[in-house]
Formats: sequence, structure tokens, C-alpha cells
Amino acid sequence: MADVIFYEKPGCGTNARQKRTLEAAGHSLTVRNLLTEPWTGERLRGYFGVLPVAAWFNPAAPRIKSGEIKPGALDAPAALALLVAEPILIRRPLLEAKGEKCAGFDGPLVAFLLGNEEASAHLQGCSKPATASPCTAPDGASWRHPS
Repeated sequence: MADVIFYEKPGCGTNARQKRTLEAAGHSLTVRNLLTEPWTGERLRGYFGVLPVAAWFNPAAPRIKSGEIKPGALDAPAALALLVAEPILIRRPLLEAKGEKCAGFDGPLVAFLLGNEEASAHLQGCSKPATASPCTAPDGASWRHPS
């Protein structure tokens, strides 16, 4: 079994289910706060591999859902600068295991950790209904970016 570094948004129900799934598969997790990690563009870039720039973003983030930010219109340097400045926009979880890194819970690393791709298919994406109010930060503040 693997030692997995799991970067999450604390309090995220989807991340909680993903962690339970990895632990049930026998993996040991080191959980870190994605939002307070001191990211650099270079360090963050390593988690995205060959994913297109638009896939680096959390589609459930309020500024993405509202259309305020259009990930498909950004080049890699602009996207990385935005993600470092506002980690709530980062696609999650970020995972590191066996010398590999990935963003999201649906790629080859997750399939390897769980034994097959189908095992993770239902665990990617926000588990809150689309009509629900946006998640709040652990301190109770809104995730909405100040305009």
C-alpha cells in the first residue's frame, strides 16, 4: 500500500469521501490544507501533468461557476498565477504517491491506488447540489472573491 499526500479543502464532503475510499483501500494518508499551502507556480504545475489548462481549475468554485473566470481563455502562466493567488480555484484533491502527482480524483494515479478507474468515477466533482449555496471557509467566511 502507498503513503499518499492528500491536499484538500477542509470541510469538503467530497474530499472526505475520497479520503475514506483511499484509506479503505489500505493507503496511509498525510492530509494537508490546499488553501494554506505555500504554493508556487512551479511547484503547483507538477500536479497537472498533461491536463489542459482549463482542467487545472475546480469547476465548482464560485468564480468559475459564475463565469467571472474563464479557465479555457487562460494560458499556463496566467492560470498558475491565478491559482497561486486563489487556491480555492485549484482542482482538488491534489495527490502525491509513489513519486507521482495528480490533480483530481479521476486520473491514472487514482486508478492505480484503487485498482481500477471505475472505483473513482463517482468520487470526482462536488457532491453538493448545483442549487446549494457556495461552501464557506473553515472560519465561516464566504469563498467569494472580493470584487
